[in-house]
Amino acid sequence: MAERIITYAEAIREAIGQAMEADESVFMLGEDIGVYGGAFGVSGDLYHRFGEERVRDTPISELGIVGAAVGAALVGMKPIVEIQFSDFTAQAMDQIVNQAAKIHFMLGGELSVPMVLRAPSGSGTGAAAQHSQSLESWFAHVPGLKVVLPSSPADAKGLLLAALDDPNPVIVLEHKLLYKTSGHVPQEMYRTPIGVSNSVREGSDLTIVATGVMVSRSLEAAAQLASQGIEAAVIDVRTLSPLDMDPINASVAKTGRLMLVQEAPKHVGFMAEVAARVAEGPAIYSLTEPVTRLCGMDVPIPYAPQLEKAVVPQLDDIVEGAKSLMRGV
Repeated sequence: MAERIITYAEAIREAIGQAMEADESVFMLGEDIGVYGGAFGVSGDLYHRFGEERVRDTPISELGIVGAAVGAALVGMKPIVEIQFSDFTAQAMDQIVNQAAKIHFMLGGELSVPMVLRAPSGSGTGAAAQHSQSLESWFAHVPGLKVVLPSSPADAKGLLLAALDDPNPVIVLEHKLLYKTSGHVPQEMYRTPIGVSNSVREGSDLTIVATGVMVSRSLEAAAQLASQGIEAAVIDVRTLSPLDMDPINASVAKTGRLMLVQEAPKHVGFMAEVAARVAEGPAIYSLTEPVTRLCGMDVPIPYAPQLEKAVVPQLDDIVEGAKSLMRGV
């Protein structure tokens, strides 16, 4: 049987639709997710399939949207919040960080907040500084939040369905440039485990650890490097919190070299945590070169296309970074 190929956006929509068919407590809320179909077209026809009670268009108030979702979750519903751009979560941080993440713990486990918050993340669409950030390290720093970054259509569906099973809040950050990418996605409902990193390419010379859109760029870079005699392993973290270090440590033990790739700025970025955990564990004794971080510049994302590309790692940057690591420079 031929593999079924659908887009990242279609995989997310399919996951939501299947979850809503299976469980009447699942519903969506967010800005323009109804007739319009969502800012990036992800919700599509769900409004027409499930009606306005379960696909709820909201006012332009992220604080109110997330607050309503937290309240609904506390009384047994399973809300899926769509925030138009991840940058706009800044308007709702009190509800995300001080309410959703903490209620289960502050009430001794008596209540849970089974809320999933989805948000488009990252640069590459010319949306400028207030609509193009990569804010995953904000959320990964908060105890009580799980944070996932699907890099493929299959994981976009599987991680979302796993997030809906979780009794407490999960942040799902979806890179805008991935929505139109395609891949094999099984039609049945399946779960991609939260808290399990994925080794997507084996290699013997260096290990590349990446997140989000940087996973596909790292795979492209690895293919170019292979043609030049350099075999790079690529590991997709997938889940920032909880973080699974086992595949990373195992690969570093094999290759002795580690390059960490993220779109977000380097300063206090998530990959600094990965580097620290390698340094604190047994994998450090396998390193033959210092750990390299290839990250976005510490600047707001520019509007001009050529500048936007210049401030975040591109394919050529990953290739050259790997070559430099192999040379020990």
